[in-house]
Amino acid sequence: MPQSCTGDRLASLFTYLDGLTQRPSVDDLQARLTALEITLEDVACHVRFSKHHYLRNLIREGPHYQALALCWRSGQRSPIHNHDHSVCGVRVLTGTASETKFERTPCGQLKATLTHDLPTGSVCVSLDNDTHQVSNLQAADTDLVTLHIYSPPLLKMETYSLTDGSVGEFRPMDYDYIHGEGI
Repeated sequence: MPQSCTGDRLASLFTYLDGLTQRPSVDDLQARLTALEITLEDVACHVRFSKHHYLRNLIREGPHYQALALCWRSGQRSPIHNHDHSVCGVRVLTGTASETKFERTPCGQLKATLTHDLPTGSVCVSLDNDTHQVSNLQAADTDLVTLHIYSPPLLKMETYSLTDGSVGEFRPMDYDYIHGEGI
């Protein structure tokens, strides 16, 4: 595995993740991410931004997980998506993430059911067909950095349109940066 510049405070999390033989439960991943003592400095070499879209920066991976730093400028958001066959845990390292949850209506379109803000230190966990969108809706020039754990690795996710009920597919296997190196 390539050398990582990640701080020592992530060592216990990586030991746990490296020992996985299947995906963890939502409750277990939630508890581990909540108890994790981590700051932005612990992943600083994985923090990269784009003015065009949020960036997915791979920190570490194993057979049963991926750990990424996602970096968001103000106004950037993910597509509306699920986590097809994966559990996803998110820890906000700096800034405030806005998570909007969706459900299908009887006519087959999506409707937003809840939006809540997740300030620095907050954790949220979703899995499988939970459908949501993560956004940085903070004031201009206010960045958001989130730590994401996917187990098993997220190889594809379904994406959704608000206007026509269509379902697409996004394969997030292409990272903007791997282990601090641009690709």
